[in-house]
Amino acid sequence: MSAKRKRDTGPPSTGPGEKDVLVGFLDYLRDAIAAKAEGLPESQARAPGVPSGTNLLGLVRHLTYVERCWLLGHDVSDWKSTFHLTEGDTAESVLADYRATNAEANERTAAWDDLTEAGPRPVKHGRGAPSRRWTLTHMIEETARHAGHADILRELADGATGR
Repeated sequence: MSAKRKRDTGPPSTGPGEKDVLVGFLDYLRDAIAAKAEGLPESQARAPGVPSGTNLLGLVRHLTYVERCWLLGHDVSDWKSTFHLTEGDTAESVLADYRATNAEANERTAAWDDLTEAGPRPVKHGRGAPSRRWTLTHMIEETARHAGHADILRELADGATGR
């Protein structure tokens, strides 16, 4: 395992508005997640790095479903399955799907004028959807949490660190 140390990048530059800041930080984290899965041999990107079975591509696939649910309004019936790759999944296809979902989500959020309105998450169990502000903040939190996991998995795989 060679130690590939990369200098960390600082926080993103964003526009001055609240939505600009929230989406800017979300994009920054999305890029960090994708970068952790890029450039790694397919077998390593799919390999479980911890006893739970978590792997880099599984994290990316899961975050694709998270964005589809919270930002695009898709229903997800089995969250555990979103971490598991199919035989046909490749690093290229999983990353392309994630980036396409990010782009579609950004198109939708660009049209949001009022962050106090309900977000697009499907209504479940009689509970209404939280505000768009809460939704964007939750997406930052969820993506950051898994970016931390991805940092560790990548370092375990080939020693690469940094953003």
